[in-house]
Parts: sequence; structure tokens; C-alpha cells
Amino acid sequence: MLGAMAVVGSLYWLACLGIVLYERQLTFQPNAHAVTPEASGLTGVKAGTLRSRDGATLVTWRVPPQPGQPTILYFHGNGDTLAYRARRVAAYQAAGYGVFMMAYRGYSGSTGAPSEAAIVGDALLAYDTLRGEGVAPRDIVLYGESLGTSVATQVAVIRPAAALILEAPFTSMMDAWRQFVPFLPVGLLLQDRFDTASIIGNVDMPLLVIHGGRDRMVGFGLGQRLYAAARAPKRFVGFPEAGHTTLYANGAMAAVRTFIADVRSGRVERP
Repeated sequence: MLGAMAVVGSLYWLACLGIVLYERQLTFQPNAHAVTPEASGLTGVKAGTLRSRDGATLVTWRVPPQPGQPTILYFHGNGDTLAYRARRVAAYQAAGYGVFMMAYRGYSGSTGAPSEAAIVGDALLAYDTLRGEGVAPRDIVLYGESLGTSVATQVAVIRPAAALILEAPFTSMMDAWRQFVPFLPVGLLLQDRFDTASIIGNVDMPLLVIHGGRDRMVGFGLGQRLYAAARAPKRFVGFPEAGHTTLYANGAMAAVRTFIADVRSGRVERP
């Protein structure tokens, strides 16, 4: 019995040590391969770069908006390349929206290594670049996908925009980890906490949350809890048959278009 307890205890502490040593390799799963918009089947999308304040080179994809349409400032999830989002870029383009999509450090040809602080700083740089080009806050829609929902929310707290859209959001990285390792003290171990729930109440713009009922990566309940913590005006649209990456295959684009149209027309009033 004592031997078995010793083995269990050793495994427990090894698991904790593994999180301390490899947290960022588990949280961030970048694909460093750079793919051009053209190679991804896109036309009218311009690839470019931003230079971060500490010298990192960040790959960007840009689409100009049609007259009277906003620009979606898009923050992606924790895996794969910008090319993985090509279909939704094309969908936004077809709707007339502008797109500014930035690849995090280590992703899609961007240099450097990702961390919460670095990504949020780069996200603010992307926002400020749009503003420096003359794009008004009323013409910027902040959009976060999965991990990017926390990034987008952090930007929304300190920069004005027309609206915030969160796709498959979580309350915090601690809660996301606890779905899979509820027995570990992740709250004491994580460096990058992405604690969206603690700041969502400070967001001062219309909010749309979309989430899949069959999401096995970020539980539907986490999205509901985050939504409950947010201020009005807000809208939650659930897709019972959608998983973590299949929201758009189950109708999410229609919800996004309706929300943006309602915000633009004043049917969703600002706080």
C-alpha cells in the first residue's frame, strides 16, 4: 500500500513539474510554416509584416473593407497557420468586411516565441496600426477565436471598438486546463493565465459570444460562464451540433453577420 501511494505521489509531482517546464509548449502549438494568401486560394488579400517594439517580425494578412463596412481585427487560436483560417477570411471578404489578421510569434512565419504578454502587446500594436491608418474605432470589430478570445478581450478593455466577438471562449486558462487535469493545482503552476473572466466586466462595447454544444476542447459551460460575467449589451448564440472548430460549418457566419449589421444599424446600442 505504501509503495503504491509513493508511486502515485511521484506521478503527481512529475505531472506538476511537467506543467512548470512545458506549459508554453502545451498551451501554444505553433505551425511556423509561412503560406501566402494566394497559395491558400485567396485573392485580394495582401500579406505584410509588422515590427514589434522588441524586434519581432509579425506576419499579417490584410483585406480592405468595402465602403460602409467595418474591419475585423482577428486574433486566432493556439494552433496551425493563417492558411487554416483562409475559408473564413474569404467569407468575411465576400461579406464586404475588411480583415486584419496577425500571426502570433512563432506562427506562420512570424519570429519570436509566444507568451501571453508578448501576444497581447503585439495585438495592441495591430490595433494601433489600424488606427494610425485612419480607421476609426467605430469601424473596428475585435474578434477572438479560442485562445484569441482572451487576447481580443484584453484589447477591448483598453482600446475602443465597435464590438467584440468571441468564438469558443474560456473563462481562464486555469479553468481550461482543469477540464483535463482537475487533480492538479494549475492555478499555482501556470505563467500565462489568460484570465478573461476577471476583466470581461470591464468591456464597454457590444458583445457576441458563439460556442458549440459539442466542444470538447473548451467546454460549452465555460463560454456560458464568461458570457454571464459580461455586461450588456450582449448576445449568446449556441450551436448544439458544433464542435470546437466547426462553428462556421454550422452557421456561425450568419450569426456574425447579423450581429455586425445590428451593431452598425444601432439595433444593438452601445453601453
